[in-house]
Amino acid sequence: MSLTNPQQPAQEPKSTSALQTASRFATVGVVIVALYLGWTFYSRHASDEEAARALAASQQAQREREAKMIFGSGEVKIISHSVDKASMARGEEADLCYGVVNATKVVIEPHVEDSKPSAYHCLTVSPHTTTTYTITASNDHGESKTLAVTVRVH
Repeated sequence: MSLTNPQQPAQEPKSTSALQTASRFATVGVVIVALYLGWTFYSRHASDEEAARALAASQQAQREREAKMIFGSGEVKIISHSVDKASMARGEEADLCYGVVNATKVVIEPHVEDSKPSAYHCLTVSPHTTTTYTITASNDHGESKTLAVTVRVH
């Protein structure tokens, strides 16, 4: 038994023309260029994404540093204090202002009025003699900060 069909003549191998060969090389070249461009755009996109993540992390760290500087990571702080008249005549009034953070209670001695924890609060004082006002800010954990402000009366 023969593997070839005796009724069909043997076929000669087809020869490839130069045009077909060039077409195959062109197709391979196009595929390579497309892969290269895809890789290039992907790598740029990936580096842009990484840069965006790094920038976001940096900005978040900066916000945390600023919050920690202002609020002190839970620590009671007296962040501001002032008296509009450090020296005054008897009978005059002055504004005593203070600002606290992370405090649940503020006490001013000698007592002027019931004070409250606030980032900025002013109250009016009218001492008859030179007086040192002591501002004490505290929280529920027993932490406190104290500051003294003197108003001179002449």
